[in-house]
Amino acid sequence: MSAPVRPLRIMVWSTGGVGSVAIDAVSRRPDLELVGVWVHTQDKVGRDAGTLAGLDPLGVAAIGDAEALIALKPDCVVYAASGPERDAGAVPDYVRLLEAGINVVSTTSTSLIYPPAYYSVEWRDQLAAAAKSGDASFYASGIFPGFASDQLALLLATQSKMIHCLKVTEVALNDHYPVADVMMDGMGFARPLDFEPMLKTPGFIEMAWKAPIHLMADALGVEVSEIRGTLDRRTTDRDIEVAFGTIPAGTCGAVCTRAAGVVNGREAIVIEHIIRMSRDVAPDWPTSEFDATYRVDIEGDPDIHCAMNLGDAEGHGAGRAAMAATAMRVVNAIPFVVEAPAGLLSSLDLPNTLPRHAFDD
Repeated sequence: MSAPVRPLRIMVWSTGGVGSVAIDAVSRRPDLELVGVWVHTQDKVGRDAGTLAGLDPLGVAAIGDAEALIALKPDCVVYAASGPERDAGAVPDYVRLLEAGINVVSTTSTSLIYPPAYYSVEWRDQLAAAAKSGDASFYASGIFPGFASDQLALLLATQSKMIHCLKVTEVALNDHYPVADVMMDGMGFARPLDFEPMLKTPGFIEMAWKAPIHLMADALGVEVSEIRGTLDRRTTDRDIEVAFGTIPAGTCGAVCTRAAGVVNGREAIVIEHIIRMSRDVAPDWPTSEFDATYRVDIEGDPDIHCAMNLGDAEGHGAGRAAMAATAMRVVNAIPFVVEAPAGLLSSLDLPNTLPRHAFDD
């Protein structure tokens, strides 16, 4: 008689929106065991992880010390921290965890969804060396960048004889997102249009969407010669109350970024990201009645048009659906990542990360 398989020991790094979903999901699964939660503010240290995630107490105390986390010997860390300089803070954490033999799945570093195209060769080499040293794996994913901006499009492309242009689009209402510096300084919301957000930094849009564009290109066997990025912003004509504060009338209330990968001299792989703080801003842009809509439009033979909607109509989920989908892309991947050979992984290196115990009550 074979010995029972022990649950994988899991740690969740941060208790924000995505982290809270991950805490709930891990705590529900018999094949996963929540052994700890990392927090970055001292007032949360020692508090129950369930309470911090808006759940019933789970009997797991939050910690704020990375060494204490490593001492718990988790099999995998779900890394879900957020901030305007995500990778600068996260990469040293990843290196420490990987060197300690701990697998990492992350929603933080979206540029690492396809490591071969990562913008920092130095950091990528550090991560690869750490993964090799610790015999551990790293995998980043999410919903956009992530599933909707690569795997969904690739799945639909299995029906194509010829592709002239493949375009993926997110249309989202992000009034629920609470991190002010990301929304204001990073994206320019609640700022006048003459404000220079991080998004307007030359090359930033191209860098932000480089990974999914190259992932799709490499999967489809084509070479991207350049990526062209553009930014468009629209103002609101009234004050809008959102999770991170007030967006005053006359300031930015909608943002559209566009990145186009050039193949054979034409813009052939396009990613468009439309974010609003209210549905009535920029009414001439594509709209959605859901929390978020993800479109794939393939111009070719045949033409293919597909829309995936997350959340309830009229946005009753207040962004919960998109956060849940983001978290579950990496939580569902945990067993596959733990079983994978050591190294830096992308979705092309894993089978379909189908959920386990999803039908359990």
